[in-house]
Amino acid sequence: MHDHFRMFADYNRWANRHVYRAAAELSEAELQESRGAFFGSLLATLNHILVADRVWMKRFTRKGDAPTALDTILHHDLASLTDARAAEDERIIEWIDGLNDERIGAELTYTPLSNPVEIRQRLGPTLAHFFNHQTHHRGQAHATLTALGRPSLTLDLAYFLRGEGLHWA
Repeated sequence: MHDHFRMFADYNRWANRHVYRAAAELSEAELQESRGAFFGSLLATLNHILVADRVWMKRFTRKGDAPTALDTILHHDLASLTDARAAEDERIIEWIDGLNDERIGAELTYTPLSNPVEIRQRLGPTLAHFFNHQTHHRGQAHATLTALGRPSLTLDLAYFLRGEGLHWA
């Protein structure tokens, strides 16, 4: 299981780089324009992904800052958000590197922001949700980029595995 989640951590970094590279081609107005995604604009959506990652990483590691609202705007400009995203991706990879199958099978206890009731579940399924959540909202980011007239991105895991992630295939 450890290798499976390590692959997803690498894929996550790879996919984020593609999305952020495409976002860098937008004007400030386009970054801020609401295009119907759950969090509105591309910048807000990318902030949400970082917010959620920090919330989960705080739960997983008991370290770091975690916002208390899922719609928090951590960075109002793409440049600082890009730097923060890259740092968080490396933090995720480093943390995953320190896990083993026993830890992945162990219980995790946390309290959701939306419903402050203690939850207990195994780390493995929670990690699956963690990476799935990122993919879900990157899909919204991709749809926003497309709605802004940008070319479609190829973010499928299969493409990662055929290129940069070949060693996982």
